[in-house]
Amino acid sequence: MPETSGSTGPSPETHVIDFRAAEQLLAARDPRGAVKLLDGVIATHPENTAARLLRARAFFAAAQLRPAELEFQIVLEREPDNAFAHFALARTYERQGRPDQAKRHFRLAAALDPNPEFVKAARFDS
Repeated sequence: MPETSGSTGPSPETHVIDFRAAEQLLAARDPRGAVKLLDGVIATHPENTAARLLRARAFFAAAQLRPAELEFQIVLEREPDNAFAHFALARTYERQGRPDQAKRHFRLAAALDPNPEFVKAARFDS
């Protein structure tokens, strides 16, 4: 149903469409476009952890490391057992030149999920 000038804003379906479009933009290497779409979704649904995780990934891909770090931290406050979020936060710290913080989150990611990429990054042997 089209929106009218008297409507209260985008429908929930619009946010799902924006979320899916943001996934496609990120896959197509347009992280800034993805962030723009996700800003609206998160403004309306700040509790949407999936949208926050996708926005964090988009910030990271756009080399906006401080916003990426903040979004990954919000995701981890809500989902402390999210191995991917720990791994991505570690990569963010790594790119910021913060190896001790990166190592901690790489190891948390590997402990939560024995994904070979996570285990390799954790460097348990060092």
